[in-house]
Amino acid sequence: MAKGHRSQIKRERNAVKDTRPSAKLSYARVSVQKACFVLDAIRGKDVQTALGILTYNPRYASSIIKKLLESAIANAENNNGMNADNLYVAECYANKGPTMKRIRPRAQGRAYRIEKRMSHITVVLDER
Repeated sequence: MAKGHRSQIKRERNAVKDTRPSAKLSYARVSVQKACFVLDAIRGKDVQTALGILTYNPRYASSIIKKLLESAIANAENNNGMNADNLYVAECYANKGPTMKRIRPRAQGRAYRIEKRMSHITVVLDER
């Protein structure tokens, strides 16, 4: 059992802030599995290499993640005063979002369910 009052516990937990620049895209209309294929390709790479990979990757998720990475780079330069040449992709992950459920008519009056999945994509940068 944790010590202290609930507000004290929350205060201690919120005091430790992650100061690394990041960007998050919520409700992206791409499944987690498909986004992770692209995210695995850029994890740990420096920013210029990652942008090159995303530019020439034929997957749909790469265009979304490229915009997200450019946003994270802009956050690093403008908010944290970091140099873009020293940045690399420290973390990148996709979490499951809500699923839109649709109906597909089938033979003999049946209906099959189509699930259009969404994801929340996060890119965190760090300086070398």
